[in-house]
Amino acid sequence: MRLELLEKIKDNVWEIPKKGDMIVPGRIFGSEKLLREMDDKVFEQVTNVASLPGIQRFSLAMPDAHWGYGFPIGGVAAFDPDEGGVLSVGGVGFDVNCGVRTLKTDLRVDDVRPLLRKLVDTFFEVVPAGLGSRGEITLTGDKISEVLQEGAPWAVEQGYGLEEDLAFIEEGGVVTGADPDSVSETAIRRERRQVGTLGSGNHYLEVQYVDEIYDHEIAQKFGLSLGQIVISLHCGSRALGHQIGTDYLKTLAKASRKYGIPIKERELVCAPINSPEGERYFSAVNCAINYAFANRQVISHLVRVGLKRVFPDSETKMLYDIGHNTCKIEEHIVDGQKKKLYVHRKGATRAFGAERRELGKAYQGVGQPVIIGGTMGTASYILVGREEKDSAFASVCHGAGRVMSRKRAKKLWNGEKLIKKLGEEGIIIRAHSLSGVAEEAPESYKPVEEVVDVIDATRLATKVVRVRPLGCIKG
Repeated sequence: MRLELLEKIKDNVWEIPKKGDMIVPGRIFGSEKLLREMDDKVFEQVTNVASLPGIQRFSLAMPDAHWGYGFPIGGVAAFDPDEGGVLSVGGVGFDVNCGVRTLKTDLRVDDVRPLLRKLVDTFFEVVPAGLGSRGEITLTGDKISEVLQEGAPWAVEQGYGLEEDLAFIEEGGVVTGADPDSVSETAIRRERRQVGTLGSGNHYLEVQYVDEIYDHEIAQKFGLSLGQIVISLHCGSRALGHQIGTDYLKTLAKASRKYGIPIKERELVCAPINSPEGERYFSAVNCAINYAFANRQVISHLVRVGLKRVFPDSETKMLYDIGHNTCKIEEHIVDGQKKKLYVHRKGATRAFGAERRELGKAYQGVGQPVIIGGTMGTASYILVGREEKDSAFASVCHGAGRVMSRKRAKKLWNGEKLIKKLGEEGIIIRAHSLSGVAEEAPESYKPVEEVVDVIDATRLATKVVRVRPLGCIKG
């Protein structure tokens, strides 16, 4: 991206001045290095989003931003329904409520290393993964409706996990306003036996250990210590969420024409929040959000089962579960006024501060854990949310961010050789697809530490600990 197109507000904060059809300026977070390496399409998409009706303050992009459909991946925008604000498929994405969950164990890295291969093999066996993977749970009729409306609490009621888990999930693992009638029969049919499955692509299940602590006080409050084993999983709403996005592209394209909303890119089709089309799409998104929460809850249960097979006396507790392809109703201050806004986060993570009542007893007064995934060969980070002035609607990045397409990565990397190379570095990879491993080569992503350092420096969130991978399951 050409920096001369941007106005530098302060270190790591850049602005696209309002011009033409833009209702608000664009704002991009990143170091000079990250921005120079960012593809020009991000500039174009941030500008396009800034032209959507009812948008508030800024069209935002995080330091991991790269080209997406409509919105950049790493894009954030908030809309006011009272000012004609809209809902857009491009602002949510197709893998609705794709997210990360981290589980804490009472194991230490020295406990796990001697049995690491056995542990990774066990997880590979008990957690279904891969393209089109199927799980043990078959949902029919009313059961599907229950999952779409009840989310993670439904999974707990079925015996998958613990009641106490729910206090450590965004929204308690369920959002309201989910009507299964807004979801097509095609989406329901594609769901078949996918609850409790990891999927493919950049989804993973990873055994990690805490290797550096930046904030000892917050780490202690999070229950994290040096050398501790944690397990993170990254997945979403599977084929159901993707079909909802596909279905509503058509619905919202018609709505855009019906309501006279000019669209600069196909995936930016949208409908007014208060329109029948907007209400149906938001309801369908909420169904997919709940489905993804239930999916990660069932996988967590399977992780516990696998862990007990190898370490019978181990104990596992939740750290947190956050989504990063969502639209949620939240209160934010705009020009000194508290407003109820519809916040789109497309490849971006919520990062509520310590005073947010939504965090409940678990983290109120501390701040929300923010989980930033890296790659299977580098590191991931756990931060704590900080809401200050210009806080980007309490949002941060969601990962490292790709620097090359999956197609190019497959040309440059060989999955088998990559697994061998990482094995020599002490990281065990089990995968259902060697080409999938090549797509996810660490070099196909930005340096995650550079991305996270921007978030920390701008105080959108503060670094708490770094974790490194020991073993990774890929689809």
